[in-house]
Amino acid sequence: MIKMRTLVALALLAALLQPAAAQDIRGLEVCTAEKQMERRTGCLQANVEFLQQELTKLKREANDKFATAARDLAAAKAEIAALKAALAKLDGELVQMRAKAESASKK
Repeated sequence: MIKMRTLVALALLAALLQPAAAQDIRGLEVCTAEKQMERRTGCLQANVEFLQQELTKLKREANDKFATAARDLAAAKAEIAALKAALAKLDGELVQMRAKAESASKK
């Protein structure tokens, strides 16, 4: 869980470190244009809130994908177990058929 958060945060940080990346993210405001400190602080707080909302959304999406992958993996494991059981049954039947064939050929 912590690794997922770290990866998401690093991905977002990497996106923000691109040249002029702040202008490419819809919803972020340019706070350097504000002259009054209160307005600049408010602008920065709005950006922080926006980024937190985006991280929450990305986390939710990643968790959904992880849950789907976990379900798919569990289904695949169950199918593998069923196939192994069927193979073991067929192996047993093959051994019995060979034993019958050997006993019939000896008579």
